[in-house]
Amino acid sequence: MRFASKKQTIDAIDEDAGVSLLIVEPEDMWHANNLIVAGDVVHAPALRKVTMTTATGSTVGKSVRTNLSIQVKSTFFDPLASELKVSGTVVNENDWVSVGQHHTITLKYEKADIKFTIWKSNGWDSVAIQSLKEALSEDRPEAIAAVVMQEGLANICLITEFRTIVKQRIESAIPKKRSTTKESTGAMSSFYDKTLSSLRNNVDFSIPRTLLLASPGFSADDFRAYMASEASRTGDKTLQRIAKEAVVVQSTSGHVHSLNEVLKSTKAQKILENAKFTAETNLMDQFYDRLRKDDGRAWYGTRPVEKAVAEGAVGRGGGVLFVNNGFFRSMDVSTRKKYVGLVDKVKEDGGEVRLLSSDHESGKRLESLGGIAAILTYPIFDLDEDEEEDEAVDDAGENDMVI
Repeated sequence: MRFASKKQTIDAIDEDAGVSLLIVEPEDMWHANNLIVAGDVVHAPALRKVTMTTATGSTVGKSVRTNLSIQVKSTFFDPLASELKVSGTVVNENDWVSVGQHHTITLKYEKADIKFTIWKSNGWDSVAIQSLKEALSEDRPEAIAAVVMQEGLANICLITEFRTIVKQRIESAIPKKRSTTKESTGAMSSFYDKTLSSLRNNVDFSIPRTLLLASPGFSADDFRAYMASEASRTGDKTLQRIAKEAVVVQSTSGHVHSLNEVLKSTKAQKILENAKFTAETNLMDQFYDRLRKDDGRAWYGTRPVEKAVAEGAVGRGGGVLFVNNGFFRSMDVSTRKKYVGLVDKVKEDGGEVRLLSSDHESGKRLESLGGIAAILTYPIFDLDEDEEEDEAVDDAGENDMVI
């Protein structure tokens, strides 16, 4: 997904502005579903069935293409078809439709880029802006990093479910075999250093993600060994993790086109399948581990989490707030504002925020906890005391009742 106008930027979005976007790949429909909520106004191309009267006075049904603006009542996302149906009432009249009539706009990927515009009913708050940033970003959390290489050539890529983005191409002159071993080794070390530097400049490894290394021969294996050596020499734990978890596969060359055959392999398909929600799953696993340990650093439910956030306990140093993204689709303005406020406070305190969808395993686990949970930066053991006191008062009231 991208802005329809090159002049449009995230920083320039006013709270009440309409934001025009282009659908450029099937994956965009998932992001559009997260962006569009009930109450928003969406303007997009539409197909409308109308009844027309012929010259003889008879009527015929016909489908006409037009552009409509509707106030959204509901959405339905079909992940298999990568299609989003947006239903609501028309807010702009034209020759084919009157204000107040119901219509369903279907947004989907087509060969020609489809443009649509969103006006947010409650303005572009921080959560809506974050969803927009994720929709526009090439370096998405679920993207796999890949280096397809051979001696003297490397291509740094990001691979999503639907496309491969070449971030940078590195070329270095490697001496021929008749050169001395020292010259050849030095040239390869320099090449690997350039490749590693480019990889870390172009890919955000603060997000846990898979690194795929592909090459003919042993270039990929040697590059992984070089990364491990550099990690040991510099004491870089992040690089140590990247090197340890990197997956090496064989390719016919170091050119980007050879990735096509690599990605068809069973090994690569499994990696792609698991990558999308790995980060969320790992964090939810950490949450449940702490919950089992009962160490005071894992809490769930609105009131305990609200108290933890207010005390600054979900901040820098390991704090994570998990929120079901359904809360931000609420038509109740006060509900949305409450959860937006929690998100803003955690980010201000330096904590991490994960908005999870119930469409996926980690989101379903969160839903069973009431849709909100947190990992704290330090233990607190009394966050649910108020709830226990309320229950005790209720029980006492029942026991004192005289009939």
